[in-house]
Amino acid sequence: MDTTSFSAEMQSLLKMMPKGFNKKKFTVSYPVVNNKNLLDIQNYSKKQCLGKEIWPTIDKVNGWMISAETASFMKWGGLGMIASELPEAFNQTYCAKEECLTVVTPMYLGTTKKKSASLENDIYHGAEHKDVKVQKIKDIVVPFVGDHQALVKYKVGVYIGHFGNTDYIFLNNERFFSINLHKENPSAQDGCYVMNEFGVNEVERFAFFSKAVFVLICDICSLKIKGIKEPNILVANDWHSGALAGLMKYFPTAQEEAGWMSTVLAERLKHIPIVHIAHHLGYQGWDYDNTSKILNSLYENLTALVFKNAKAIKNSNPRTTNVLIVHDCYNQASSNFHLADRVVTVSKHYMEEVSKELGFGFDFRDILKMRKDHRNFFGIVNGYDKKLISPNAAKIDAVNQYFDGFKFQVFDETCPDKKLQNKKEFIKLISKIASDKLYKDKVIPLVDIYKFENIEKSVKHIEKAPIFCATSRMVEQKGYDVAAQALLKIYTKYAGAKIAEELPIFIMGGAGSDDNFQILKDLKDKLAEINPAAAKRLFVFRGYCDEFAYAIQLAADFYLMPCRFEPCGLTQMEAMAKGALPVAMSTGGLVDTIEDGVDGFRTEVFFTDKRRVYGTNIVASRLKNNINAYAETLEKVLLTFYANPAQIEQMKKNAMSKDFSWTVENGSLSKYYNLFHLGHL
Repeated sequence: MDTTSFSAEMQSLLKMMPKGFNKKKFTVSYPVVNNKNLLDIQNYSKKQCLGKEIWPTIDKVNGWMISAETASFMKWGGLGMIASELPEAFNQTYCAKEECLTVVTPMYLGTTKKKSASLENDIYHGAEHKDVKVQKIKDIVVPFVGDHQALVKYKVGVYIGHFGNTDYIFLNNERFFSINLHKENPSAQDGCYVMNEFGVNEVERFAFFSKAVFVLICDICSLKIKGIKEPNILVANDWHSGALAGLMKYFPTAQEEAGWMSTVLAERLKHIPIVHIAHHLGYQGWDYDNTSKILNSLYENLTALVFKNAKAIKNSNPRTTNVLIVHDCYNQASSNFHLADRVVTVSKHYMEEVSKELGFGFDFRDILKMRKDHRNFFGIVNGYDKKLISPNAAKIDAVNQYFDGFKFQVFDETCPDKKLQNKKEFIKLISKIASDKLYKDKVIPLVDIYKFENIEKSVKHIEKAPIFCATSRMVEQKGYDVAAQALLKIYTKYAGAKIAEELPIFIMGGAGSDDNFQILKDLKDKLAEINPAAAKRLFVFRGYCDEFAYAIQLAADFYLMPCRFEPCGLTQMEAMAKGALPVAMSTGGLVDTIEDGVDGFRTEVFFTDKRRVYGTNIVASRLKNNINAYAETLEKVLLTFYANPAQIEQMKKNAMSKDFSWTVENGSLSKYYNLFHLGHL
């Protein structure tokens, strides 16, 4: 286009940011402008964080759930569950009102060895062993910087499919959505988080995903695509789609200013409300090396115009003065935290934590506090379909067949006595694994065990022996080291004393690093010095086998959750459904979902960075740290089990009766429904 009519200042902004601009010392200063569009960009963060944008009237929701993960086709964590289950529950409940949520997600292709996906004719075989028939609608063109730092027009195939009761839009591009591994892919990276064969990492992949969604919406609104209805609300699932608000709120204004988009279309795009769902704030999508590349990919030849006016709302953090970067680094989540119409996190208590504590809210604590104070930041606990997590007859039959000859039983709150049979079966199973190496190598070949011992004959009265388990990922978050030190404190306190007729049984492990496995091995060895009999009843392992984990939970009386943080947590819901009472830190969603002394146990106090986050000052001054707090709670659990078994049985019934399903009355789904329609709960 002809830019000669633009002022010299404007012409200087019609360009990309120079390569590596963030790697030199620089400061961002915002010019004083009278131009309406530039003022709009400069003031948008303030307007959104203070809730000054009026929520539009939405008669019937036609929303898009935009997610890099889905439980149906590519799952790695809890955010994949909400991406599938929330739309499924919404569509089931509100389809009669002609309201719906459509899932928009990449069409991953290739194999990581753990995850594989392919497209054969018109059938997409997802990475979660589910198939869906798809129809290609059209190719769209997504400008994005390639290997040579110039914009490349990448074709993205737009496919639609229907799975269960939910419509899916799949976006297909070989370069960005291939999951074939690069030779330098970190061993810990898998699924949709790999560095792929083209050298594309997770942050670049999901920036491209956000850009592709933006282009798709533009094409639909411009009537270039038929067969897909324009959305009237966008639900951005975590940092993966964190660039979306910048594209929807800033980019149309910048294009309007440059004369590249009509005012009507720009306003139409800007006023589609965006709800950003934040899971764990420790994951934000950082990419220092590719900062200029990704910004230029998102905003093209208008990057300088957008960046130099992307003023963040004034806050006390000097690192968050610009919406598009944190300090000097591209941050994928940042624009959504600043610019989304509403922000939701996955439990009410985690909302309080991230808006108060730097250790939880990181660079965005002040932003989220403003949002909470101005009532556009909410906490809604993730739902969990109870039928998926309650003891399942088909699953239990499969477990029995897998382990060859065992008789684990189905149970619920109406027949909790059957759990005793499962405890007996588990003692037989763990003892057989301990004493028969060939059997162990057959049933859990990829699980490393450490000094397993046969305890079948030593356990005389299984009903008097509490079984504790922890089968989460062995990562720092889950606090295995806290549990280990707490156990040592308890056994040291009672060294030489007879704790009970039947000592507790602990089984702890999961997929994780050598360091975390070493913590558990050290626990076993140290416990052997304090109480050899107790050490024989401690089973530690590393690795994962679904049937093994399921059998453990069927038998466990208690589930250990000494977590350093837990935004929502699904594990405690699974454990409760199986009658395993959680023994948890009072953090995040564990506070919202576990009622202490009723359907589980929680610590009286919780600390982060040596600061009390939960509990009273009196208790905090007495306990001083999380290890002491967790040890005291564990001791309380043991005393209750031995002295008041009737209370434990009632608590198990309470836990199994609890229903976290999306569709329960006044549950999570109804809160999202109100949010979509009204802009508040």
